[in-house]
Amino acid sequence: MGFAFSLVLTAVALAVYFFDLSFTVAMTILLITAFVQAAVQLVVFMHAGETGDKGSIYTNLFYAFAIALVTVFGTLLILIWDM
Repeated sequence: MGFAFSLVLTAVALAVYFFDLSFTVAMTILLITAFVQAAVQLVVFMHAGETGDKGSIYTNLFYAFAIALVTVFGTLLILIWDM
């Protein structure tokens, strides 16, 4: 079931390329499908919720996400926004 759902999400993301959508709509669809696919991969294929230490797995995931946001927005702040 998880594999089929991943294939459907990949097909939706690929359809964005073939249909001539506006930039805003295309990026919205791609971001939503990317985050949903990452969640499916984490839960279904990596079995994140099935172990006894799932609290530490989700805590590490939260910290990784926070570091990624700081890195991306810090780079934008310095290189593009010139602050």
